[in-house]
Amino acid sequence: MAKKTAANKGLEGFESFYSQVYGERWPTLRASLGEPVRQVARINQFADVGSLSNRLGELSLLESPDQVFAPARYVYLGADQKIPAASDARKLLDFYFMDPASIAAANALEVQEGDEVLDLCAAPGGKSLVLAERLRNAGRLVSNEMSDKRRGRLRAVLQDYLPPEILERITVTGHDGVRWCLHETEAFDRVLVDAPCSGERHLLADASEMKLWSPARSKNLAVRQYALLASAHAVVRKGGRLVYSTCSISPLENDAVIARLLKKRAGEVRVLTPEISIGEKTEHGWMLLPDRTGFGPIYFAILERVSN
Repeated sequence: MAKKTAANKGLEGFESFYSQVYGERWPTLRASLGEPVRQVARINQFADVGSLSNRLGELSLLESPDQVFAPARYVYLGADQKIPAASDARKLLDFYFMDPASIAAANALEVQEGDEVLDLCAAPGGKSLVLAERLRNAGRLVSNEMSDKRRGRLRAVLQDYLPPEILERITVTGHDGVRWCLHETEAFDRVLVDAPCSGERHLLADASEMKLWSPARSKNLAVRQYALLASAHAVVRKGGRLVYSTCSISPLENDAVIARLLKKRAGEVRVLTPEISIGEKTEHGWMLLPDRTGFGPIYFAILERVSN
């Protein structure tokens, strides 16, 4: 029994676990997780980017690969190499590097001007920027991050990219998202839960962390992920939209978390299907995996709190 337990841990256990999940696809998917993250430079729509083309050098301007990544007001840059973002006259940085799959998850929330929006696990801040741009003229965004260190980074990102007239409608908080519903319910039109997860891409790059891996890691994370999702469900208004996302490839942290909410809140929530032309459907959500899209990994599910 001891040998069997040991075999389930570390790199050997990791390989065994995901081989069972993905079968013949696993070697290709695993290899893609070890490749550099494919990012794009997303133009800051609040900044003066008139001089940007003079700084690009060999970076070429290109259209978004899919409309779900880029409504018409966004422009994307090829990012095979990186150049530092620069400040305009108002000291706003002109672009922000992020994985397009993360943009897809934030866009799936379909924030409308005037909405009250909660980003429950907001650091480092890229998704909050996407949400803030949807609230250009009206609405309110609460960007929450429990970790003091990560919350500091979140504040810096928001201040670097957003002008004062937008920042005044954004509140940064440091609450435990699991407990949010104990103090406030049905308070937001849209809620994003970008839950802390296994992050297998990062795990593969950290040998010391990989030694500690076991199936219990994913199971334990799923417990908190469900608690965050259940809290968010209570916080969103009836008829409102909730997006749950992770950068994990573990079904325990993805569809299984959604399935638990659907069971526990039967009749109170329904799954919506995203309008997206790349990636793949799962039982309850959608995944963008790097072996087939070049982006991610990102899992997201769109939920609507049902009006009684």
